[in-house]
Amino acid sequence: MPDAPDSEEIVRLVARCGHGDSDALNHLTPIVYAELKALAANAMRRERANHTLQTTALVNEACLRLLGDGAASMANRAQFAALAAQAMRRVLVDHARRRHAGKRPDPAQRIDIVEIDLASESTDLVELDGALNRLAALSPRQAQVVDLKFFAGLELEQIADMLEIARPTVVRDWRMARAWLQRELA
Repeated sequence: MPDAPDSEEIVRLVARCGHGDSDALNHLTPIVYAELKALAANAMRRERANHTLQTTALVNEACLRLLGDGAASMANRAQFAALAAQAMRRVLVDHARRRHAGKRPDPAQRIDIVEIDLASESTDLVELDGALNRLAALSPRQAQVVDLKFFAGLELEQIADMLEIARPTVVRDWRMARAWLQRELA
């Protein structure tokens, strides 16, 4: 198996995909799929045990959305990670909305927000999505930090590297976002 392409090569492939190059799409799909599979496994660990959406289905949906919607706008590895996290978030939220359409959410099917250290309470994924959208309107970078931490499973150090900002800034954004979400979801 050949070495994995570097970030610059991935960005070039993404740009070519955005312009309709099917060869680039054929090269990029397995790379994106492998990265999404690792991210999805992490995201699914936070879901309830009897979740009806399987990891493979999450990866397939997120891959389609990422290569379709976000391909033209990816300029670097950080944008790839951010768009991948957003794609998985949208798939999980859409799945939750379909499951809860026309009925009240079952408290047993709520996700545990302990995973993002927001206290010991649980919240519905749809509620979390709404709160994150409101946070993004106030502080896009804080919302991006939450997306990368919660949906992409990155550590704060990795987020700092990806966003090219100092680790203390990421820590501060994470703490402020957690506090804001905790208050918003209470």
